[in-house]
Amino acid sequence: MQSVEIQSQQIQSHIGERVELKGHAQTVRDLGNLMFINVRDRTGCVQVVVDDKSIIQQASGLSPEAAVIITGSVVQSPQKNAAAEVHADSIVILSGPNEVPPVEISKQSKMDSLSLTAMLDYRPLTLRSPKVRAIFKVQAAICRAFANFLTGEEFVEIHSPKIVSTGTEGGANLFKLDYFGKEAFLAQSPQFYKQMMVGVFERVFEVGPVYRAEEHDTTRHLNEYVSLDFEMGFIESEQDLIAMQIRLMQHIFAHVEETCVAELEMYGVKVPRFTSIPQLKLHEAQELLTSKLNWKPGAETTDLDPEGERLLCQYFSEKENTDLVYLTHYPRSVRPFYAMPTSDGLSHSFDLLFRGLEVTTGGQRLHRADELIESMKLRGLEPDSFTDYLQCFRYGMPPHGGLAIGLERLTKQLLNLPTVKLAVLFPRDRNRLTP
Repeated sequence: MQSVEIQSQQIQSHIGERVELKGHAQTVRDLGNLMFINVRDRTGCVQVVVDDKSIIQQASGLSPEAAVIITGSVVQSPQKNAAAEVHADSIVILSGPNEVPPVEISKQSKMDSLSLTAMLDYRPLTLRSPKVRAIFKVQAAICRAFANFLTGEEFVEIHSPKIVSTGTEGGANLFKLDYFGKEAFLAQSPQFYKQMMVGVFERVFEVGPVYRAEEHDTTRHLNEYVSLDFEMGFIESEQDLIAMQIRLMQHIFAHVEETCVAELEMYGVKVPRFTSIPQLKLHEAQELLTSKLNWKPGAETTDLDPEGERLLCQYFSEKENTDLVYLTHYPRSVRPFYAMPTSDGLSHSFDLLFRGLEVTTGGQRLHRADELIESMKLRGLEPDSFTDYLQCFRYGMPPHGGLAIGLERLTKQLLNLPTVKLAVLFPRDRNRLTP
């Protein structure tokens, strides 16, 4: 009788058939005359029962995490409300562990109690845990929805260089490189290239890594992360960008809710649903925090600190039943030189806070070459260092703007993870360069 290769997720629809499973032995229970193996593949787990003595003897050396191919007949489990199972008539062990695994990924209680250091030190193994793996299934769904929505809005996907000759924001948080004897840097952002490409396609987006040489080692900071960027031309103000992002976020969350049901259940979270997102100017948020929420700002009051972000989101969650809040009109001094100023010294810029954490920064940009050059000089920047960037503005650019969403931060907040580092396959932070 021939077998058909299936995934564990398909088991229920193949009762009475002979099938072939390929995966890892997640758990093995050898009772002598009976063996139970939970086989994990890319779609889930299925129980395999072995009652043939010759096959049990053949599989006697099977240990957790061995890669196997199992064939057998699918039968309904005799246990009430249990899924179908496979009664094996053949087991092929492709490779097994050379030693006892350092973590028990089959025991969720053990995985949940792992320290962050252990979780990341043994990352090639801990990523096999269904619950850990679920994080990146959700993350993949976010990326897919981001690209699909913007493509439907006539944005064109681009891929900009990550080795650049100058810093995007003119700051010190740059990783320097020796580029064949010349000084180069890892890109802080695709910002300059996004703007150049607005002159080509009008609407562009990118999903790619960015690098920040920040000294911070916190639950919200990474030195390499994935940025979801878009830039669009012929806008009237930052409100066009906000309107586009609201529809984008609705689409992302709806897609995750539809395609990641099991993964969301693992984390016990609900996906936000909304028709609009409240907005406050930054100074209004600061006044609200100090007058009603007992927030005590530090010496630097041009932005909200993490506690201020948390308190503000908590307030809106309780008062308006929303997990998302826009802060707008940041002082021009704390935004990059290309930010479009308002008439009162602020900027047409915004951040999006999600459950107490900033996940988006965006705004309208300066689009006239003379104004950009003046802004550079006010920041102590030398326009001659930005000749290539300025080229597109010298030959006409429309009013435009865009934003960047931190993929890992968005994933962290959606799943209520304790640190952004858990939303990275192999995180790079102040102290970690491996694995």
